[in-house]
Amino acid sequence: MISIQKLFGKKDVFFDLLAASATQARASVKALHLLLSSPGDTQNLDAFAASRREDKKITQQIDEALCRTFVTELEREDIEALANALYKIPKTAEKIAERIQITRDRLKNVDFSRQIQLMDTAADTVVTMIAELQKLHLERVKELNEKLQQVEGEADKLILESLRQLYTATPDAVQVVILKDLYDLIEKVVDRCRDAGNVVAHIVLKNS
Repeated sequence: MISIQKLFGKKDVFFDLLAASATQARASVKALHLLLSSPGDTQNLDAFAASRREDKKITQQIDEALCRTFVTELEREDIEALANALYKIPKTAEKIAERIQITRDRLKNVDFSRQIQLMDTAADTVVTMIAELQKLHLERVKELNEKLQQVEGEADKLILESLRQLYTATPDAVQVVILKDLYDLIEKVVDRCRDAGNVVAHIVLKNS
């Protein structure tokens, strides 16, 4: 078994940076949780911008470290793929927050609780998988990745159900357009988490 020290270098610099990126991704989802819990309220979007900027900075640090570090057993493409997958989570969350800010008057009575639950579970699972990456526990990572696939499948079913209800029970055409856009973007958050989980599983499988 290849140790994480060999995989990421003696100081684990890449693992630390990826863990920090996953933390920012989860923070953005938690901020989105609060926003979606009361979408009709006026809220500040600074938390989303801050998470996205911080994650972008972390991604840049990873790129710089890859340029400076020579580790023969490191799959650079895997690290870059994981960093990019993680960065897309807060980026998508911020996009949802911006949509909500400009349409909140039409969202006062909309219940996003089921979407929130799926996003929270997906983001928490990604953070756990990044922690398991350090240990290279293949079976545990496979278990967590299967959980992510299940969550993503539930998100697919939920968007179909939500759209069916939207198209048959909502007379407000503008609200239909707004909610369809939001449902699609919320599902993408879960998809981004699944993508990150797939990269973690791929790395562990190759190095266990």
